[in-house]
Amino acid sequence: MFCLLALIAIFISCEEPRPELGLKSGIWRGEISAQGNSIPFNFEVKKDEGAYEILLINGKEKLKIDRIDIFGDSLFFDMHIFDINIKAKIDQEKLSGSYSKNYAEGYVLPFKATYGKEGRFDNKPASNEFDGTWETTFTDKNGKNTSAIGLFQSDSTGINGTFLSKTGDYRFLDGYVEKDTMHLYSFDGNHIYKFKVQKENDSILKGEFWSGKTSYKTFVSVKNDSARLPDANSLTYLKEGYDEIDFSFPDLEGNLISLKDQRYENKVVILQILGTWCPNCMDETRFLSDWYRKNKSEEVEILGLAYEIRPDYNYAKERVLTMKDKMNVPYDFVIAGTSSTKSASESLPMLNKVISFPTSIIIDKKGKVRRIHTGFSGPATGVYYEEFVDDFNQFMSSLLNE
Repeated sequence: MFCLLALIAIFISCEEPRPELGLKSGIWRGEISAQGNSIPFNFEVKKDEGAYEILLINGKEKLKIDRIDIFGDSLFFDMHIFDINIKAKIDQEKLSGSYSKNYAEGYVLPFKATYGKEGRFDNKPASNEFDGTWETTFTDKNGKNTSAIGLFQSDSTGINGTFLSKTGDYRFLDGYVEKDTMHLYSFDGNHIYKFKVQKENDSILKGEFWSGKTSYKTFVSVKNDSARLPDANSLTYLKEGYDEIDFSFPDLEGNLISLKDQRYENKVVILQILGTWCPNCMDETRFLSDWYRKNKSEEVEILGLAYEIRPDYNYAKERVLTMKDKMNVPYDFVIAGTSSTKSASESLPMLNKVISFPTSIIIDKKGKVRRIHTGFSGPATGVYYEEFVDDFNQFMSSLLNE
């Protein structure tokens, strides 16, 4: 028996490693299967001096992926800043494998991709029948209703847009119209969305919305160019009896940080309640990073309060450091709690409630809370985003000049 095992060991040790097949540079079309739907998306592979880079294309945005490993015919890559990855087998101009959210038990979906497929679809009919602003009510499986505003705009290649809600927008949606039905999709590494929308008449739409592995909602939309959501600056506020924000959370080096620290005295401070798992937070972080680089001075600080998926400090720290590195974030973070509005509300008991990630709190030089903004209307919302940027800049200018 010993001799037999020795011979097997010698045979295995002499076996040559599988040659690396490599990944073809250029455009690929990927597909993730969820709830009986196929969610198409594109990504571009680049190779420079042996190092790979992938650009995940989601409508008008491109997300850089640089953590890519290839072993023989096996491919592994992470989804931007998220604790999510794709594992696939390379077969010439085909990929087949799985998409996994590592922080969610059993969250694995089938993935495949084909080389050389430009665009999300082979045919993308154009139509302006769904253009406009639509007041929308979503209904989940339990009968709970939530309000939103649908924003759709067609061009020569198809139709794009988003839904805007009081807790944030649905980011970049991209699709096509076929007869009286609009199909919209989104995949940004985390969100896996499909919308199927049928036109009842010129003023009413009825649709279905699939999100990720299990979420499903129906909705009704009524055309209304004057549709508005509640004021995002009125939803979260200080409880009666409180006049300031107070906390003590560890930073990324384990030091406890408080707004009473000398660094924040006599400064305008923006507190960003966020999670690295949250794509809307990614949009806000990109905006705040750009604003901070342009306006950094001795009079303003931004501090991110990170609420991560696991209650493990080292895991949370790793996720935040990954985001800081990949997005080149110039401001500091603390680890504040876990990724639920309940956790955030308990950690900041002076607030009526944290109802959304992200939420931003703006504090003046005297330590007084001057504004709390719930959610974030990102670039996909067009004029709503532009209005937010203008208002934010004016408000911050007035605080800094006080």
